[in-house]
Amino acid sequence: MTAKRSSYYLTTPIYYVNDVPHLGTAYTTLAADVMARYRRMLGHDVYFLTGLDEHGQKVEQAATAAGMTPQEWVDDLAPKFADAWKMLNINYDVFMRTTDGAHKKSVQAFAARLYENGDIYSGNYEGWYCLPDETYWAESDIEMPEDSGEGGDVAQNEGAVPNCPDCNRPLQFVREKNWFFRLSKYTDFLIDHYENNPQAMGPDTRRNEILSFLRSGLHDLSISRANVEWGIPLPWTEDSDDPQTMYVWFDALINYITAIGFGAGTEADDEEFAYRWPAQVHYVGKDIIRFHCIIWPAMLHAAGLALPKTVYAHGFLLTKGEKMSKSRGNAMTPAELVDRFGVDGYRYYFMRDVSFGVDGSISDEAMVQRFNGDLANDWGNLCSRLFSMVGKYCEGVAPAYVGDIHAEDAEGAALRDVAAELFARVEDAMNRFDYSGALNAIWDLVRAANRYLEDSAPWGLAKDPEKADQLANVLYSTLEACRVVALYTAATMPETSDEVMSRLGLGPATAVIDLEAAAKWGQLPAGNTIRKGDPLFQRLESTT
Repeated sequence: MTAKRSSYYLTTPIYYVNDVPHLGTAYTTLAADVMARYRRMLGHDVYFLTGLDEHGQKVEQAATAAGMTPQEWVDDLAPKFADAWKMLNINYDVFMRTTDGAHKKSVQAFAARLYENGDIYSGNYEGWYCLPDETYWAESDIEMPEDSGEGGDVAQNEGAVPNCPDCNRPLQFVREKNWFFRLSKYTDFLIDHYENNPQAMGPDTRRNEILSFLRSGLHDLSISRANVEWGIPLPWTEDSDDPQTMYVWFDALINYITAIGFGAGTEADDEEFAYRWPAQVHYVGKDIIRFHCIIWPAMLHAAGLALPKTVYAHGFLLTKGEKMSKSRGNAMTPAELVDRFGVDGYRYYFMRDVSFGVDGSISDEAMVQRFNGDLANDWGNLCSRLFSMVGKYCEGVAPAYVGDIHAEDAEGAALRDVAAELFARVEDAMNRFDYSGALNAIWDLVRAANRYLEDSAPWGLAKDPEKADQLANVLYSTLEACRVVALYTAATMPETSDEVMSRLGLGPATAVIDLEAAAKWGQLPAGNTIRKGDPLFQRLESTT
Protein backbone atom coordinates (compact mmCIF):
# COMPACT_ATOMS: atom_id res chain seq x y z
CA MET A 1 0.00 0.00 0.00
CA THR A 2 1.31 3.43 -0.90
CA ALA A 3 2.16 5.88 1.85
CA LYS A 4 -0.76 7.89 3.17
CA ARG A 5 -1.42 10.68 5.59
CA SER A 6 -2.05 9.71 9.20
CA SER A 7 -5.23 7.70 9.64
CA TYR A 8 -7.99 9.09 11.84
CA TYR A 9 -10.58 6.35 12.29
CA LEU A 10 -13.64 7.30 14.31
CA THR A 11 -16.94 5.57 14.90
CA THR A 12 -20.40 6.02 16.31
CA PRO A 13 -22.18 3.05 17.83
CA ILE A 14 -24.07 1.06 15.26
CA TYR A 15 -27.61 1.89 16.30
CA TYR A 16 -30.15 -0.74 17.18
CA VAL A 17 -32.64 -0.88 14.33
CA ASN A 18 -35.84 -0.93 16.38
CA ASP A 19 -37.16 2.52 15.49
CA VAL A 20 -36.42 5.63 13.44
CA PRO A 21 -33.47 7.88 14.46
CA HIS A 22 -34.09 10.17 17.44
CA LEU A 23 -32.28 13.18 18.91
CA GLY A 24 -29.94 11.00 20.98
CA THR A 25 -28.62 8.98 18.05
CA ALA A 26 -28.47 12.17 15.98
CA TYR A 27 -26.44 13.88 18.74
CA THR A 28 -23.80 11.15 18.77
CA THR A 29 -23.60 11.06 14.99
CA LEU A 30 -23.39 14.83 14.69
CA ALA A 31 -20.55 15.04 17.19
CA ALA A 32 -18.62 12.41 15.25
CA ASP A 33 -19.31 14.20 11.98
CA VAL A 34 -18.04 17.55 13.30
CA MET A 35 -14.85 15.88 14.50
CA ALA A 36 -14.44 14.03 11.21
CA ARG A 37 -14.85 17.24 9.22
CA TYR A 38 -12.43 19.08 11.49
CA ARG A 39 -9.78 16.39 11.18
CA ARG A 40 -10.15 16.31 7.40
CA MET A 41 -9.46 20.06 7.42
CA LEU A 42 -6.21 19.29 9.25
CA GLY A 43 -5.16 16.87 6.53
CA HIS A 44 -5.88 13.60 8.32
CA ASP A 45 -6.95 10.57 6.33
CA VAL A 46 -10.32 10.30 8.06
CA TYR A 47 -12.45 7.17 8.02
CA PHE A 48 -15.84 7.70 9.67
CA LEU A 49 -18.08 4.74 10.44
CA THR A 50 -21.72 4.65 11.48
CA GLY A 51 -24.43 2.10 10.85
CA LEU A 52 -26.96 -0.34 12.25
CA ASP A 53 -27.05 -3.29 14.64
CA GLU A 54 -29.64 -5.50 12.96
CA HIS A 55 -29.57 -8.82 14.82
CA GLY A 56 -31.07 -10.10 18.05
CA GLN A 57 -34.25 -11.30 19.69
CA LYS A 58 -35.82 -7.86 19.88
CA VAL A 59 -35.58 -7.37 16.11
CA GLU A 60 -36.92 -10.86 15.54
CA GLN A 61 -39.96 -10.20 17.74
CA ALA A 62 -40.63 -6.72 16.28
CA ALA A 63 -40.55 -8.14 12.75
CA THR A 64 -42.93 -10.95 13.66
CA ALA A 65 -45.34 -8.49 15.26
CA ALA A 66 -45.26 -6.42 12.06
CA GLY A 67 -45.91 -9.49 9.88
CA MET A 68 -42.47 -9.23 8.29
CA THR A 69 -39.31 -11.30 8.19
CA PRO A 70 -36.39 -9.89 10.22
CA GLN A 71 -34.54 -9.06 6.99
CA GLU A 72 -37.58 -7.24 5.60
CA TRP A 73 -37.88 -5.34 8.87
CA VAL A 74 -34.28 -4.11 8.92
CA ASP A 75 -34.31 -3.38 5.18
CA ASP A 76 -37.34 -1.16 5.75
CA LEU A 77 -35.76 0.79 8.62
CA ALA A 78 -32.19 1.14 7.31
CA PRO A 79 -33.03 3.81 4.71
CA LYS A 80 -34.67 5.93 7.41
CA PHE A 81 -31.32 6.21 9.18
CA ALA A 82 -29.46 6.95 5.95
CA ASP A 83 -32.06 9.62 5.10
CA ALA A 84 -31.76 11.21 8.55
CA TRP A 85 -27.98 11.47 8.29
CA LYS A 86 -28.31 12.96 4.80
CA MET A 87 -30.77 15.52 6.18
CA LEU A 88 -28.27 16.51 8.90
CA ASN A 89 -25.40 16.69 6.38
CA ILE A 90 -23.51 13.83 8.03
CA ASN A 91 -20.53 12.98 5.83
CA TYR A 92 -19.68 9.39 6.83
CA ASP A 93 -17.41 7.02 4.91
CA VAL A 94 -19.14 3.72 5.61
CA PHE A 95 -22.65 2.76 6.71
CA MET A 96 -22.21 -0.57 8.47
CA ARG A 97 -25.01 -3.14 8.65
CA THR A 98 -24.50 -6.31 10.66
CA THR A 99 -26.55 -8.27 8.14
CA ASP A 100 -23.83 -7.72 5.55
CA GLY A 101 -22.11 -10.94 4.49
CA ALA A 102 -18.64 -9.47 5.10
CA HIS A 103 -19.57 -8.74 8.70
CA LYS A 104 -20.66 -12.34 9.30
CA LYS A 105 -17.33 -13.61 7.97
CA SER A 106 -15.36 -11.22 10.14
CA VAL A 107 -17.36 -11.97 13.29
CA GLN A 108 -17.02 -15.72 12.87
CA ALA A 109 -13.27 -15.36 12.29
CA PHE A 110 -12.96 -13.31 15.47
CA ALA A 111 -15.05 -15.76 17.53
CA ALA A 112 -13.05 -18.70 16.18
CA ARG A 113 -9.82 -17.03 17.28
CA LEU A 114 -11.08 -16.65 20.85
CA TYR A 115 -12.41 -20.22 20.85
CA GLU A 116 -9.08 -21.59 19.65
CA ASN A 117 -7.28 -19.53 22.32
CA GLY A 118 -9.42 -21.15 25.03
CA ASP A 119 -11.25 -17.94 25.93
CA ILE A 120 -14.68 -19.33 24.99
CA TYR A 121 -16.17 -22.32 26.79
CA SER A 122 -19.52 -24.10 27.13
CA GLY A 123 -21.64 -23.66 30.25
CA ASN A 124 -25.11 -23.13 31.65
CA TYR A 125 -26.53 -19.65 32.07
CA GLU A 126 -29.01 -18.89 34.79
CA GLY A 127 -29.81 -15.29 35.53
CA TRP A 128 -31.51 -12.08 34.59
CA TYR A 129 -31.82 -10.73 31.07
CA CYS A 130 -33.20 -7.43 29.75
CA LEU A 131 -34.79 -8.02 26.38
CA PRO A 132 -35.25 -4.31 25.40
CA ASP A 133 -31.54 -3.61 26.07
CA GLU A 134 -30.34 -7.13 25.12
CA THR A 135 -28.31 -7.14 28.35
CA TYR A 136 -27.42 -9.85 30.88
CA TRP A 137 -27.34 -8.78 34.54
CA ALA A 138 -25.73 -10.46 37.52
CA GLU A 139 -27.96 -10.48 40.60
CA SER A 140 -25.35 -8.36 42.39
CA ASP A 141 -25.95 -5.60 39.83
CA ILE A 142 -29.71 -5.35 40.27
CA GLU A 143 -32.03 -4.34 43.08
CA MET A 144 -34.11 -7.35 44.01
CA PRO A 145 -37.70 -6.81 45.18
CA GLU A 146 -38.03 -7.23 48.95
CA ASP A 147 -40.40 -10.21 48.69
CA SER A 148 -38.56 -11.90 45.86
CA GLY A 149 -36.57 -14.67 47.48
CA GLU A 150 -33.70 -15.97 45.40
CA GLY A 151 -33.11 -17.02 41.78
CA GLY A 152 -35.78 -19.46 40.66
CA ASP A 153 -38.24 -18.25 43.31
CA VAL A 154 -38.16 -14.81 41.73
CA ALA A 155 -38.68 -16.28 38.31
CA GLN A 156 -41.87 -17.92 39.52
CA ASN A 157 -43.21 -14.74 41.11
CA GLU A 158 -44.22 -12.38 38.32
CA GLY A 159 -45.03 -9.56 40.70
CA ALA A 160 -41.58 -9.68 42.24
CA VAL A 161 -39.53 -9.57 39.05
CA PRO A 162 -36.79 -6.92 39.33
CA ASN A 163 -36.37 -4.13 36.82
CA CYS A 164 -33.41 -3.43 34.58
CA PRO A 165 -30.91 -1.02 36.23
CA ASP A 166 -30.62 0.90 32.95
CA CYS A 167 -34.08 1.09 31.37
CA ASN A 168 -36.21 0.22 34.44
CA ARG A 169 -38.26 -2.35 32.52
CA PRO A 170 -38.94 -5.86 33.89
CA LEU A 171 -36.15 -8.40 33.51
CA GLN A 172 -36.59 -12.00 32.38
CA PHE A 173 -35.14 -14.97 34.23
CA VAL A 174 -33.26 -17.16 31.75
CA ARG A 175 -31.94 -20.70 32.04
CA GLU A 176 -30.16 -22.21 29.06
CA LYS A 177 -26.96 -23.79 27.81
CA ASN A 178 -24.69 -21.12 26.34
CA TRP A 179 -21.14 -20.41 25.32
CA PHE A 180 -19.21 -18.02 27.56
CA PHE A 181 -16.35 -15.56 27.08
CA ARG A 182 -13.80 -15.55 29.92
CA LEU A 183 -14.36 -11.88 30.71
CA SER A 184 -13.36 -12.25 34.35
CA LYS A 185 -9.88 -13.29 33.24
CA TYR A 186 -9.20 -9.74 32.03
CA THR A 187 -10.26 -7.78 35.12
CA ASP A 188 -6.73 -6.89 36.22
CA PHE A 189 -5.67 -6.11 32.66
CA LEU A 190 -8.50 -3.62 32.24
CA ILE A 191 -7.86 -1.93 35.59
CA ASP A 192 -4.19 -1.53 34.69
CA HIS A 193 -5.12 -0.23 31.23
CA TYR A 194 -7.35 2.56 32.52
CA GLU A 195 -5.10 3.48 35.42
CA ASN A 196 -2.09 3.87 33.12
CA ASN A 197 -3.88 5.32 30.07
CA PRO A 198 -6.21 8.07 31.28
CA GLN A 199 -6.89 9.13 27.70
CA ALA A 200 -8.41 5.72 26.92
CA MET A 201 -11.75 6.67 28.46
CA GLY A 202 -13.46 10.01 28.77
CA PRO A 203 -14.70 12.07 30.39
CA ASP A 204 -13.07 11.43 33.77
CA THR A 205 -16.41 10.76 35.48
CA ARG A 206 -17.04 7.82 33.14
CA ARG A 207 -13.49 6.51 33.53
CA ASN A 208 -13.89 6.55 37.31
CA GLU A 209 -17.23 4.77 36.95
CA ILE A 210 -15.66 2.02 34.87
CA LEU A 211 -12.74 1.61 37.26
CA SER A 212 -15.13 1.32 40.20
CA PHE A 213 -17.12 -1.33 38.38
CA LEU A 214 -13.98 -3.27 37.46
CA ARG A 215 -12.71 -3.26 41.04
CA SER A 216 -15.93 -4.92 42.15
CA GLY A 217 -15.02 -7.89 39.93
CA LEU A 218 -16.23 -9.19 36.58
CA HIS A 219 -18.28 -12.26 35.67
CA ASP A 220 -17.80 -14.31 32.52
CA LEU A 221 -20.12 -13.26 29.71
CA SER A 222 -22.67 -15.44 27.93
CA ILE A 223 -22.06 -14.80 24.23
CA SER A 224 -24.68 -17.03 22.60
CA ARG A 225 -28.39 -17.81 22.59
CA ALA A 226 -29.91 -21.20 21.93
CA ASN A 227 -33.39 -20.10 20.86
CA VAL A 228 -32.73 -16.99 18.79
CA GLU A 229 -32.48 -17.69 15.08
CA TRP A 230 -31.94 -14.10 13.95
CA GLY A 231 -28.22 -13.73 14.44
CA ILE A 232 -24.80 -14.93 13.35
CA PRO A 233 -24.16 -18.62 14.15
CA LEU A 234 -21.24 -19.59 16.32
CA PRO A 235 -19.13 -21.32 13.66
CA TRP A 236 -18.27 -24.45 15.66
CA THR A 237 -21.96 -25.07 16.48
CA GLU A 238 -23.50 -24.61 13.02
CA ASP A 239 -23.52 -28.31 12.17
CA SER A 240 -24.00 -29.60 15.69
CA ASP A 241 -27.10 -30.82 17.52
CA ASP A 242 -27.09 -27.59 19.53
CA PRO A 243 -26.62 -24.69 17.07
CA GLN A 244 -26.34 -21.29 18.73
CA THR A 245 -26.33 -17.70 17.51
CA MET A 246 -24.13 -15.00 18.95
CA TYR A 247 -25.26 -12.61 21.65
CA VAL A 248 -26.16 -9.44 19.80
CA TRP A 249 -23.61 -7.25 21.58
CA PHE A 250 -20.76 -9.68 20.93
CA ASP A 251 -21.69 -9.58 17.24
CA ALA A 252 -22.22 -5.81 17.11
CA LEU A 253 -18.97 -4.69 18.74
CA ILE A 254 -16.91 -6.52 16.15
CA ASN A 255 -18.31 -4.24 13.43
CA TYR A 256 -15.60 -1.71 14.27
CA ILE A 257 -12.96 -4.00 12.82
CA THR A 258 -15.17 -5.63 10.19
CA ALA A 259 -15.44 -2.30 8.39
CA ILE A 260 -11.68 -2.01 7.96
CA GLY A 261 -10.93 -5.50 6.70
CA PHE A 262 -10.44 -7.77 9.71
CA GLY A 263 -10.98 -11.40 8.79
CA ALA A 264 -11.68 -10.69 5.11
CA GLY A 265 -8.75 -12.84 4.06
CA THR A 266 -7.08 -10.72 1.38
CA GLU A 267 -3.71 -9.01 1.52
CA ALA A 268 -5.28 -5.64 0.72
CA ASP A 269 -7.76 -6.02 3.60
CA ASP A 270 -4.99 -7.02 5.98
CA GLU A 271 -3.02 -3.91 5.00
CA GLU A 272 -6.06 -1.69 5.41
CA PHE A 273 -6.73 -3.10 8.86
CA ALA A 274 -3.11 -2.61 9.90
CA TYR A 275 -3.30 1.00 8.68
CA ARG A 276 -6.64 1.92 10.26
CA TRP A 277 -6.59 0.07 13.57
CA PRO A 278 -6.64 0.99 16.40
CA ALA A 279 -9.50 3.47 16.12
CA GLN A 280 -8.72 6.99 17.19
CA VAL A 281 -12.06 7.36 18.99
CA HIS A 282 -15.28 5.46 19.59
CA TYR A 283 -18.17 7.85 20.30
CA VAL A 284 -20.80 6.32 22.60
CA GLY A 285 -23.61 7.34 24.92
CA LYS A 286 -22.96 6.93 28.62
CA ASP A 287 -25.55 4.14 28.81
CA ILE A 288 -23.38 1.76 26.76
CA ILE A 289 -19.93 2.39 28.22
CA ARG A 290 -19.69 -1.02 29.92
CA PHE A 291 -20.00 -2.75 26.57
CA HIS A 292 -17.40 -0.49 24.97
CA CYS A 293 -15.01 -0.06 27.90
CA ILE A 294 -15.13 -3.51 29.48
CA ILE A 295 -16.42 -6.18 27.09
CA TRP A 296 -14.95 -4.77 23.86
CA PRO A 297 -11.38 -4.12 25.09
CA ALA A 298 -11.32 -7.52 26.80
CA MET A 299 -12.41 -9.17 23.55
CA LEU A 300 -9.73 -7.30 21.61
CA HIS A 301 -6.99 -8.14 24.09
CA ALA A 302 -8.01 -11.80 24.09
CA ALA A 303 -7.73 -11.78 20.28
CA GLY A 304 -4.26 -10.19 20.42
CA LEU A 305 -5.45 -6.87 18.95
CA ALA A 306 -4.75 -3.30 20.03
CA LEU A 307 -7.37 -1.37 21.96
CA PRO A 308 -9.01 1.83 20.64
CA LYS A 309 -7.11 4.95 21.65
CA THR A 310 -10.15 6.65 23.18
CA VAL A 311 -13.73 5.82 24.03
CA TYR A 312 -15.63 9.04 24.72
CA ALA A 313 -19.09 8.95 26.27
CA HIS A 314 -21.56 11.81 26.10
CA GLY A 315 -24.47 12.39 28.43
CA PHE A 316 -28.22 12.32 27.90
CA LEU A 317 -30.30 15.05 26.31
CA LEU A 318 -32.88 16.24 28.83
CA THR A 319 -36.05 18.29 28.64
CA LYS A 320 -37.19 19.80 31.94
CA GLY A 321 -34.72 17.57 33.73
CA GLU A 322 -35.99 14.32 32.21
CA LYS A 323 -34.49 12.06 29.60
CA MET A 324 -36.44 12.31 26.37
CA SER A 325 -38.68 9.38 25.46
CA LYS A 326 -41.90 8.72 23.60
CA SER A 327 -43.50 7.33 26.75
CA ARG A 328 -42.93 10.62 28.59
CA GLY A 329 -44.31 12.64 25.70
CA ASN A 330 -41.26 14.94 25.60
CA ALA A 331 -39.49 13.55 22.55
CA MET A 332 -38.54 15.77 19.62
CA THR A 333 -37.40 14.51 16.22
CA PRO A 334 -34.44 15.82 14.25
CA ALA A 335 -36.74 16.52 11.27
CA GLU A 336 -39.00 18.77 13.37
CA LEU A 337 -36.07 20.86 14.55
CA VAL A 338 -34.42 21.06 11.13
CA ASP A 339 -37.71 22.32 9.68
CA ARG A 340 -37.66 25.11 12.26
CA PHE A 341 -33.97 25.99 12.62
CA GLY A 342 -32.40 24.72 9.40
CA VAL A 343 -29.62 22.16 9.18
CA ASP A 344 -26.77 24.43 10.27
CA GLY A 345 -28.89 26.03 12.99
CA TYR A 346 -29.58 22.56 14.35
CA ARG A 347 -25.94 21.52 14.13
CA TYR A 348 -24.72 24.72 15.79
CA TYR A 349 -27.14 24.53 18.71
CA PHE A 350 -26.32 20.98 19.73
CA MET A 351 -22.57 21.54 19.50
CA ARG A 352 -22.64 24.94 21.20
CA ASP A 353 -25.34 24.79 23.86
CA VAL A 354 -24.88 21.23 25.12
CA SER A 355 -21.55 20.45 26.81
CA PHE A 356 -20.35 17.18 25.32
CA GLY A 357 -19.74 14.56 28.00
CA VAL A 358 -22.42 15.57 30.50
CA ASP A 359 -26.20 15.58 30.51
CA GLY A 360 -27.59 18.64 28.77
CA SER A 361 -31.00 20.29 28.93
CA ILE A 362 -32.53 21.42 25.66
CA SER A 363 -35.63 23.49 24.97
CA ASP A 364 -37.25 25.45 22.20
CA GLU A 365 -36.63 28.65 24.15
CA ALA A 366 -32.91 27.92 24.47
CA MET A 367 -32.65 26.99 20.80
CA VAL A 368 -34.36 30.19 19.69
CA GLN A 369 -32.18 32.28 22.00
CA ARG A 370 -28.99 30.70 20.70
CA PHE A 371 -30.17 30.89 17.09
CA ASN A 372 -31.17 34.54 17.29
CA GLY A 373 -28.26 35.68 19.45
CA ASP A 374 -25.30 33.84 17.94
CA LEU A 375 -26.41 33.14 14.39
CA ALA A 376 -28.89 35.80 13.31
CA ASN A 377 -27.54 38.75 15.34
CA ASP A 378 -23.82 38.07 15.70
CA TRP A 379 -22.71 36.09 12.66
CA GLY A 380 -25.46 36.65 10.12
CA ASN A 381 -25.81 40.36 10.82
CA LEU A 382 -22.04 40.87 10.69
CA CYS A 383 -21.87 39.38 7.20
CA SER A 384 -24.97 41.19 6.00
CA ARG A 385 -23.87 44.66 7.22
CA LEU A 386 -20.29 44.24 6.09
CA PHE A 387 -21.03 42.93 2.61
CA SER A 388 -23.60 45.68 2.15
CA MET A 389 -21.03 48.33 3.11
CA VAL A 390 -18.51 46.90 0.67
CA GLY A 391 -21.18 47.15 -2.03
CA LYS A 392 -22.02 50.71 -1.06
CA TYR A 393 -18.54 52.12 -0.42
CA CYS A 394 -16.28 49.94 -2.61
CA GLU A 395 -18.56 49.03 -5.54
CA GLY A 396 -18.79 45.45 -4.26
CA VAL A 397 -15.03 44.77 -4.46
CA ALA A 398 -12.72 43.85 -1.57
CA PRO A 399 -10.42 46.83 -0.97
CA ALA A 400 -6.67 46.48 -0.60
CA TYR A 401 -5.26 46.79 2.90
CA VAL A 402 -3.18 49.97 2.94
CA GLY A 403 -1.13 49.28 6.06
CA ASP A 404 -1.10 50.43 9.67
CA ILE A 405 -1.12 54.13 8.78
CA HIS A 406 -3.48 55.45 11.43
CA ALA A 407 -3.57 55.20 15.19
CA GLU A 408 -7.05 53.75 14.85
CA ASP A 409 -5.57 50.72 13.11
CA ALA A 410 -4.56 49.39 16.53
CA GLU A 411 -8.11 48.03 16.72
CA GLY A 412 -7.53 46.19 13.46
CA ALA A 413 -4.31 44.76 14.86
CA ALA A 414 -6.25 43.55 17.88
CA LEU A 415 -8.63 41.76 15.51
CA ARG A 416 -5.67 40.04 13.89
CA ASP A 417 -4.41 38.99 17.32
CA VAL A 418 -7.71 37.28 18.14
CA ALA A 419 -7.58 35.45 14.82
CA ALA A 420 -3.94 34.45 15.39
CA GLU A 421 -4.83 32.73 18.67
CA LEU A 422 -7.72 30.77 17.22
CA PHE A 423 -5.96 27.70 15.91
CA ALA A 424 -4.33 26.85 19.23
CA ARG A 425 -7.55 27.46 21.15
CA VAL A 426 -9.76 25.45 18.79
CA GLU A 427 -7.26 22.60 18.54
CA ASP A 428 -6.97 22.39 22.32
CA ALA A 429 -10.76 22.33 22.73
CA MET A 430 -11.32 19.73 20.02
CA ASN A 431 -8.61 17.48 21.45
CA ARG A 432 -10.65 17.52 24.68
CA PHE A 433 -13.97 16.96 22.84
CA ASP A 434 -15.04 20.41 24.04
CA TYR A 435 -17.15 21.43 21.05
CA SER A 436 -18.79 24.26 22.95
CA GLY A 437 -15.41 25.66 23.97
CA ALA A 438 -14.16 25.55 20.38
CA LEU A 439 -17.21 27.47 19.13
CA ASN A 440 -16.94 29.96 21.97
CA ALA A 441 -13.34 30.66 20.94
CA ILE A 442 -14.47 31.24 17.34
CA TRP A 443 -17.23 33.54 18.56
CA ASP A 444 -14.62 35.69 20.28
CA LEU A 445 -13.54 36.66 16.77
CA VAL A 446 -17.14 37.17 15.64
CA ARG A 447 -17.81 39.47 18.59
CA ALA A 448 -14.49 41.28 18.10
CA ALA A 449 -15.31 41.88 14.43
CA ASN A 450 -18.72 43.28 15.31
CA ARG A 451 -17.20 45.63 17.90
CA TYR A 452 -14.49 46.72 15.46
CA LEU A 453 -17.03 47.48 12.76
CA GLU A 454 -19.23 49.41 15.17
CA ASP A 455 -16.37 51.37 16.77
CA SER A 456 -14.73 52.19 13.43
CA ALA A 457 -18.01 53.45 11.93
CA PRO A 458 -17.27 52.96 8.21
CA TRP A 459 -20.39 54.99 7.39
CA GLY A 460 -18.66 57.98 8.94
CA LEU A 461 -15.29 57.33 7.34
CA ALA A 462 -16.96 57.11 3.94
CA LYS A 463 -18.05 60.74 4.22
CA ASP A 464 -14.46 62.00 4.40
CA PRO A 465 -12.32 61.43 1.25
CA GLU A 466 -9.17 61.88 3.34
CA LYS A 467 -10.10 58.76 5.31
CA ALA A 468 -10.40 56.50 2.28
CA ASP A 469 -7.34 54.47 3.30
CA GLN A 470 -8.67 54.00 6.81
CA LEU A 471 -12.05 52.93 5.39
CA ALA A 472 -10.27 50.39 3.18
CA ASN A 473 -8.38 48.99 6.16
CA VAL A 474 -11.52 48.65 8.30
CA LEU A 475 -13.48 46.91 5.58
CA TYR A 476 -10.62 44.63 4.56
CA SER A 477 -9.84 43.62 8.15
CA THR A 478 -13.46 42.79 8.88
CA LEU A 479 -13.81 40.86 5.62
CA GLU A 480 -10.71 38.91 6.53
CA ALA A 481 -12.15 38.16 9.97
CA CYS A 482 -15.26 36.78 8.26
CA ARG A 483 -13.11 34.57 6.05
CA VAL A 484 -11.31 33.16 9.08
CA VAL A 485 -14.57 32.56 10.96
CA ALA A 486 -16.03 30.76 7.94
CA LEU A 487 -13.03 28.41 7.91
CA TYR A 488 -13.27 27.57 11.59
CA THR A 489 -17.05 27.08 11.57
CA ALA A 490 -16.98 24.82 8.50
CA ALA A 491 -16.92 21.62 10.55
CA THR A 492 -20.05 22.61 12.44
CA MET A 493 -21.93 24.65 9.81
CA PRO A 494 -20.57 23.46 6.46
CA GLU A 495 -23.32 24.90 4.23
CA THR A 496 -23.21 28.34 5.83
CA SER A 497 -19.41 28.48 5.78
CA ASP A 498 -19.23 27.54 2.12
CA GLU A 499 -21.87 30.18 1.35
CA VAL A 500 -19.89 32.89 3.15
CA MET A 501 -16.73 31.89 1.30
CA SER A 502 -18.65 32.03 -1.99
CA ARG A 503 -19.84 35.56 -1.18
CA LEU A 504 -16.20 36.48 -0.55
CA GLY A 505 -15.32 35.17 -3.99
CA LEU A 506 -13.45 32.17 -2.58
CA GLY A 507 -13.56 28.39 -2.85
CA PRO A 508 -15.40 26.24 -0.30
CA ALA A 509 -14.17 26.15 3.26
CA THR A 510 -15.01 22.44 3.43
CA ALA A 511 -12.35 21.69 0.79
CA VAL A 512 -9.50 22.97 2.99
CA ILE A 513 -6.94 20.35 4.07
CA ASP A 514 -4.54 22.59 6.04
CA LEU A 515 -6.70 24.70 8.31
CA GLU A 516 -3.86 26.32 10.20
CA ALA A 517 -2.22 27.60 7.00
CA ALA A 518 -5.51 28.58 5.35
CA ALA A 519 -6.58 30.63 8.38
CA LYS A 520 -3.45 32.76 8.56
CA TRP A 521 -4.31 36.43 8.34
CA GLY A 522 -4.24 38.43 5.12
CA GLN A 523 -5.13 35.87 2.45
CA LEU A 524 -8.30 37.49 1.10
CA PRO A 525 -7.28 38.80 -2.33
CA ALA A 526 -7.96 42.49 -2.89
CA GLY A 527 -10.27 42.92 -5.87
CA ASN A 528 -12.47 39.91 -5.10
CA THR A 529 -16.12 40.51 -5.86
CA ILE A 530 -18.12 40.57 -2.62
CA ARG A 531 -21.74 39.49 -2.84
CA LYS A 532 -24.23 40.46 -0.13
CA GLY A 533 -26.88 37.78 -0.74
CA ASP A 534 -29.89 37.01 1.42
CA PRO A 535 -29.64 36.97 5.24
CA LEU A 536 -27.82 33.84 6.40
CA PHE A 537 -30.24 33.40 9.31
CA GLN A 538 -33.71 34.88 9.87
CA ARG A 539 -34.69 35.66 13.46
CA LEU A 540 -37.24 33.31 15.01
CA GLU A 541 -39.92 33.59 17.67
CA SER A 542 -40.12 31.09 20.54
CA THR A 543 -43.12 28.76 20.54
CA THR A 544 -43.17 28.52 24.35
